[in-house]
Amino acid sequence: MITTFSLFAQQAQEQIQLVKAGSLQAGNKNGASFTRLIDNVHLKQKETDLYCDSAHLYRESNTVEVFSRVRVTQGTLTITSNTGVYNGNQQKAVFKGNVTLQDEKMTLTTPSLSYDMVARTSRYTEGGTIVEEGTNLTSQFGNYNVNSKLLAFKGNVHLVSPDADITSDTLQYNTVSKLVFFVAPTKIKNEDGLLTAKGGTYNTVTKESIFQGSRVETPDYIVDADYSVYNRAAEYLYANGKVKLTSKDPENKTIITGNTLQSWKNKGRTKIYGSPVMRSLVSNDTLYISGDTLVAVNHDKVAKQKDPKLKDFVYAYYDVRIFKSDLQGKCDSLTYNVTDSVMHLRRDPVVWSEKSQLLADSMNMFIRNKTLDKMYMYNNAFIISEDTLKNLNQVKGRNMEAFFKAGQIAKVNVNGNGESIYFALEGDTATTGMNRSISSDLILRFKEGKVNTVSLLTNPEASFIPPHELKEPDKRLKGFNWRITEQPTKELVLAKRTPKQATKTPEKASTLKTEPTPKKSLFKRNNKKSK
Repeated sequence: MITTFSLFAQQAQEQIQLVKAGSLQAGNKNGASFTRLIDNVHLKQKETDLYCDSAHLYRESNTVEVFSRVRVTQGTLTITSNTGVYNGNQQKAVFKGNVTLQDEKMTLTTPSLSYDMVARTSRYTEGGTIVEEGTNLTSQFGNYNVNSKLLAFKGNVHLVSPDADITSDTLQYNTVSKLVFFVAPTKIKNEDGLLTAKGGTYNTVTKESIFQGSRVETPDYIVDADYSVYNRAAEYLYANGKVKLTSKDPENKTIITGNTLQSWKNKGRTKIYGSPVMRSLVSNDTLYISGDTLVAVNHDKVAKQKDPKLKDFVYAYYDVRIFKSDLQGKCDSLTYNVTDSVMHLRRDPVVWSEKSQLLADSMNMFIRNKTLDKMYMYNNAFIISEDTLKNLNQVKGRNMEAFFKAGQIAKVNVNGNGESIYFALEGDTATTGMNRSISSDLILRFKEGKVNTVSLLTNPEASFIPPHELKEPDKRLKGFNWRITEQPTKELVLAKRTPKQATKTPEKASTLKTEPTPKKSLFKRNNKKSK
């Protein structure tokens, strides 16, 4: 066995030193002399050790070619390969054939690898695979910095961990912080759904993602945003900047936009604020609803099973505005029962349908076959309808039912304390007088959105006042309030808004009625006629 020669020990520390070898032979290649080292070869330069079965040591150029069962160690780093070339002056090496690089719990395999012993960086260009504590990553090109523990990848990057499947063109991974950095369009897939982003980070330990230009897609919805944070462990999503939530329910095509979104999967609750707007397809038309805040609640997600008793809701508050081409409205707070297609309007609601204005303390609107079907109006109900001569027909009562046909108001039933003012016309050219009536119960029928007939059902009292006897106070019922200037436009509903506040907290879904339950049935005496 030949050990280190004394002349090697006298040379500069930068020279590659022979620690041991089974035998030495002289050799020459392309005019360059070298020493052939055979069996159990061990070479060293500073803190770097090289092991192999055989080697060609070029003392003049301070380089070595290593062959068979090559192994290099430097601190926590170990590299193995079939062959390699090491330049002692530059302290750089190139390894080829079944290359593996191991550093603590990380293992890299690749056909070839370049390594800088000073900078402690490696690079591969023929494809590589990283395995580290259950995480598997492949790419075409890659770099690894031993000092920073940072891996940088490019070209068909694919990372698979126990909780995520990630694909990208460019990606970085830190083996200490366990952070994945994205600097190119990236997709993350797991059991929750699919997330795509232009850039960001993913923590493989905490399961938290931070993304720029992101899209989160689940079986139920899609969320697009400029910026998002998702904590998979907490099942919490935060999104900001041009947020768009799209429902994937084919029966309820709904889109909600806003500036900020918060979603709690384990609660089945999503909150959107910052000028939020809900768009829903109703009767081949778009229904727009905006407010200071919108909250969507999916109770099936909380129960984790389909239960027909559980309802999905969208809450809107405050300063709620509604727009549809044939229906507009406003109120302080609104609850939309998505499952049953029922809309509850609370606190000073007012609705306009064609030429009619509907007022009450609260309202329930029912949508059937994606078309407004009927409306219940509770307490202090008041309807004002403008005719072709700008007369304002009026009806008021305790409670009302309004029925719609093809989106237009067709009939109204008044229950309790009914009063009405109805102007009689001669064609569309002159007013012939005004009918004023009082009846506990009334039925109004509409034609083309205007009052056509009024039927008095219980204890009726009626009078007709000719035009020359009409005085201005006679043209108004008590409580009259024509609020046409407040009628929302589409532009107003979509407009950017400053947050409003209500005096009370909006009602919870459990306290809201789906069907009216007055003390007595509406039109009990004339039930058949009023339907």
